[in-house]
Amino acid sequence: MSDRVQLKVYYFGQILLQTSEGVKFICDNPLDVVIPFIISFEELKGLICEKIDSERAKKISCVLYRYPLPVFGRFVQFQTRYVTDEASMQEMFPMYIENRAQISFIELYVEFEQSETDRNILREDYNSDSEEEFESNYECVGADGVEAHGDGTMDPDVTEVADALANDMPFAEPSFMRVLDLEAMHVPEYPEYMTAEVPIVADGEFAVGMEFSSREAVIKAIKEYSIRRSVDYRVYESEPLTFYAKCTQYGSGCDWLIRTIAEAIKSLVEADPSLKVKSVIAEVQSKFNYTVSYRKAWLAKQRAVEKIFGGWEASYEALPIWFEAMCHKEPSAVVHFETMPAYQGDDLVSHIRVLHRVFWSYYPCIKAFRHCKPFVQVDGTHLYGKYKGCLLVAVSQDGNNNIVPIAFAIVEGETSDAWHFFLSNLRQHVVTRDGVGLISDRHESINAAVERSNGAWSPPRAFHMFCIRHIESNFLQKFKAPYLQKLVVSIGYSRTVREYEVRYQRLRERGEAYTNWLNRIPREQYALAFDGGYRWGHMTTNLVECINSVLKGARNLPITALVKATFYRLNELFTRKRAEAEARINAGHVFSEVVASKLHANQLASGNIQVSCFDRQNEVFEVREMPSGLEFAVDLRGLRCDCGEFQRLDWKLYVHDVYKMDQVRRVYRARFRPLGNPTTWPAYNGPRYVPNPYLRRVSKGRPRMTRFLNEMDTRMLRRPRRCTLCGAEGHSRSRCRRSAGTNANGDAQ
Repeated sequence: MSDRVQLKVYYFGQILLQTSEGVKFICDNPLDVVIPFIISFEELKGLICEKIDSERAKKISCVLYRYPLPVFGRFVQFQTRYVTDEASMQEMFPMYIENRAQISFIELYVEFEQSETDRNILREDYNSDSEEEFESNYECVGADGVEAHGDGTMDPDVTEVADALANDMPFAEPSFMRVLDLEAMHVPEYPEYMTAEVPIVADGEFAVGMEFSSREAVIKAIKEYSIRRSVDYRVYESEPLTFYAKCTQYGSGCDWLIRTIAEAIKSLVEADPSLKVKSVIAEVQSKFNYTVSYRKAWLAKQRAVEKIFGGWEASYEALPIWFEAMCHKEPSAVVHFETMPAYQGDDLVSHIRVLHRVFWSYYPCIKAFRHCKPFVQVDGTHLYGKYKGCLLVAVSQDGNNNIVPIAFAIVEGETSDAWHFFLSNLRQHVVTRDGVGLISDRHESINAAVERSNGAWSPPRAFHMFCIRHIESNFLQKFKAPYLQKLVVSIGYSRTVREYEVRYQRLRERGEAYTNWLNRIPREQYALAFDGGYRWGHMTTNLVECINSVLKGARNLPITALVKATFYRLNELFTRKRAEAEARINAGHVFSEVVASKLHANQLASGNIQVSCFDRQNEVFEVREMPSGLEFAVDLRGLRCDCGEFQRLDWKLYVHDVYKMDQVRRVYRARFRPLGNPTTWPAYNGPRYVPNPYLRRVSKGRPRMTRFLNEMDTRMLRRPRRCTLCGAEGHSRSRCRRSAGTNANGDAQ
């Protein structure tokens, strides 16, 4: 195997955080360079500065490494980690070797120390045309296509709740739920889809794809339709080969166009509910040579979602029925509902309950955590359906660095009560052992829930720690000092007390206000040197954020469809990983691929040590470490070394059991059980569930962006600012000297 590796270095560009493949580096002219594995960190930085050869590339202040993270089987999401010293750089190489089948080179992004002019960064206004923002604030449309207006304070009308047993759509399993494909969640904007013939419907409605023998037959069908439906139409074009007519109510309540588009894209939405609205517009354009508005295309997509996955109200009623069937097949699964009473006017309706929250964890996930690394990452993500809400997720990791989701909850929002509901159920039913780590962001509601846990999530039973990326973001939001945020991160990544103290002092020299702010956070909650090993090396919540990305396509589905998507995708994950573990054990491997890759990388890194033999018979040698140049005398027979730390060890005795293949196999040993046909399920005798009417989205029109982006969304690593007046870099038009001169001349005139 080669002892050299190719680097692709990005600079003066951007880091995109939310792409289909996770984090992505971009710049105009990335640098390609080949380096040996034994290169030092300082030598690497010097080589990069020399190769770039720019006035602005004097000294590197930050290096980020882009690496793949397995998500749901063989699919990956790319994440980043900081390279701050020799130790973190030497960890980069085994990660590359481990994933060499997927990446052929190492990708780095470097940032250089900024001048004073570059530090005066002004935040720009942000206008969003994102589909995600549109879907989170959409206009409600009733079953008849008429807009539903309201102020969001309606009472639940229990008499209009659909009968779930009469509608078997919520219990269907579209192919989307069973396809474990991360890339399918992010389709291209303009894919070329196969056109499918739409059959003629039997209820007298027009449908895309209907064929007529002649132009006269088309006109006759339209006349008969207008008489039968009591609607008028207007002829816009009548040619031998073309007849174009439009309903007179088109645009003011008639939704025939929306229903037509919904029928045309039904197969596409079934395969991928995250289908972008732009792709719907392109599909309509290619099929009908007609450009539909964004709003109508979005409404058509929602209509198709309801046709495939069932209506939102019916889905709420179907949810307890599906959960009861699942628990009947697997009694050890955990489902916990919290409901509220339903009223018809001022009268209590006893047989109907309003769904408030639901927690669930499948039995294979509960069993899996017993053999995973003893830490949990938690995070919440918004739902984009007809009703507002949040999906809370908890994940862990097996000994081969695969993400293992262990519990879910749907709640009204990220409130203190909602997090207390989730964390208390998680602790009671899933994370039952002590000495575990809990990693989250610094959301006040999470901190409050931990404090209310009566010690369940506090030392010595558990250790709550924070994501360093969120601390970095909080620091930037507080001080507006982007040139210091990397130093804050490096303090968190300090592996020894000495490293921590040196970097902490550097921050203090910049201003005591910075360290005073940092002192408000217990260092055990953000620094590796003081975490007691409960982080297992994880400084961020990237694992759970990857799962949120994978579930993005399911977050705009009715509630039962979303829950079933977690069931079938986790079954696919466990089936695949179980087979992979069995195959590795049958091949004679004792340790996971992660351990094997790190051992191989350490062997390559041992080239940093020069050994000179002085007495081979008595096994006396001199060892010289590179590039530090430190020399030590080693007596193998006498078990002595000048460093004072000589040990003759069997490294296998010091590998944690979680990294052994037998333990990895146990993670996926429990199996999901198929639910079978709904007609075979036991009769459900519980109350009917309805959604909370106060969570229904009623805001009208395409909304403005209400979220202020911070460095968690778009990093401030971008090209230097260029003046539009003089063309020079390093300042804006408002700070241009030429602008000052122009204004002075104007005043003189």
